Amino acid sequence: MGQGSQHPIMTPALCRAARGLLDWTQEELAEHSTVSRSTIRDYEGARHDVHRATAAQIVRAFNDHGVVFPMVSDVGPAVCLVDGDAASKDPG
Repeated sequence: MGQGSQHPIMTPALCRAARGLLDWTQEELAEHSTVSRSTIRDYEGARHDVHRATAAQIVRAFNDHGVVFPMVSDVGPAVCLVDGDAASKDPG
């Protein structure tokens, strides 16, 4: 209750789209973000929001692999892969 504040740039649809850009399963996102697969599944399915810290972990995992979430005027947040090679790199 009140704890599910949505990250300003993350939505369930953007999360699914970002995984698609990297060709990641929910399990792979879970591994890269250290967020449980069930939390990711429920969030992407709009069953519940995630905590700000959880959303930040997810965004960080995507950012580490070249996915960014720019704001588009009159549209809102978008998702794109800034470096196609980043998807194959493992930063850590």
